[in-house]
This record gives sequence, structure tokens and C-alpha cells, in this order.
Amino acid sequence: MSNFLRSGFVAIALTFVFGSLAVTETAAQPATKILQRMDTHYKALESLQADISRETYNSQLEDTDKMSGNISLKPGKGTDFSLLLEWTKPRDEVISVVNGKYMAFVKGSGQAFVGNSGSKKLNNKGGGVLKMLGRMDKAEIKSNYEVLYLGEEGVGGSVKTGHLRLTPKAKSDYKFADIWVDSDGMVLQVKLTMLNNDTDTILLTKIKKNEISDVSIFKVKLPQGTKLIEG
Repeated sequence: MSNFLRSGFVAIALTFVFGSLAVTETAAQPATKILQRMDTHYKALESLQADISRETYNSQLEDTDKMSGNISLKPGKGTDFSLLLEWTKPRDEVISVVNGKYMAFVKGSGQAFVGNSGSKKLNNKGGGVLKMLGRMDKAEIKSNYEVLYLGEEGVGGSVKTGHLRLTPKAKSDYKFADIWVDSDGMVLQVKLTMLNNDTDTILLTKIKKNEISDVSIFKVKLPQGTKLIEG
């Protein structure tokens, strides 16, 4: 579970936080325009639903793992966001965040991890990235990242996107994040390169925006008798 929180949450979080990015002084003009589109898009985004796929590459073993499922999100500021992430392949795993509380479990395991989405314990497991699922302050992001424009590229073989690379200025658990942004300012793909050269790639497809009306979908009812583990 700790490994899932560390790498999985990082990739998911970065997919949504960049809507509030502000460009650094060293970023090129195309990056500035892309970030402006992202900011406009994020401000108009009330909810998001999508199919999600994840590919993790272990550089030491030269091995790749793949996961797929779906995600629902209502953005917010800080820990004030709602998230439901349901992995369906290769196994059923669920993560939900509601009202500043998170819950994560593997279906059939008989136990669930629960805690405060802003707690130090969860930040340690997830690299502090749950905070990034909410809308971080522009000044904070501007002071934390260098932004580089790498050109136009296709995602999924057809969708034109702008490719940006974001490098943390401070010590982090990853070297940099590559993101691919469509013409609307939506981040479609994120690829993290870790310090040990492992990579973690998230792709969103079949995206639906601003269609969630019932927030109860984010609350997951655990099976009776499930053991709760604070962490």
C-alpha cells in the first residue's frame, strides 16, 4: 500500500494540479500560453470523470506493470476536494477522499487504510502530493518548479498536445514531471521520472467534464467487518 500511495498518488495528483501553474521567469513563451490555458481550464472545471491507465517501469528489473480503471474528481483548494479512484485491472483497488479524509483498500482484503488527507503520515507515504490534488497557490508552485516547453506532440496517436517538463527546485522524490496538455488546457498525460530512473505514466481518456451532480458517489461503503488501519 505504501508503494501505491507513493507513486500512484504522485502521478494522479500532478494530473490535476497543473491547472493553477504560473510560469517561471525562465520559461519560454509557448509554455506561458499553455499554462494560461491550463489556468483558465482549471477555473472552469467543476468536476471530471475519465478512464485512467497507469504504466510503471522498474529500471532495475526492466519490467513494466500496467493498471487501468476510472476516476472521478471535484477539485478544491488545499484538502477541500473529492476523489474516487477505482482500479479494476489487474486487481480491484479503491481510493476515495472526502471532506479531508482518505480511505484506501484492496477489495477482498478485509482491511482499509484511513486517515486525514493532510496528515504528516499520509504525506510521508504519498510524498506530500495529496495536498497537490487540491488547488495549490500560484506563488507556491511558481517558487517550486522550473518549466520547460518541449514542443507539440500527439497523445493516443491523434490528440495534439503541448509537452511541458516541470523540474522541482527543491529536493523531491522525483526528478521531473512531463505533462501533455490539449488545446483546452486539459492535462491528458503525465509521466514522472523518479530519482532511480523508474517512471510512472498516467493517461486519461473518455473525459467528461462538469457532469457530476451527486457528490455521494465519492463515499465508499466498506464491507461489514472491514478492519480500519490508521495510516
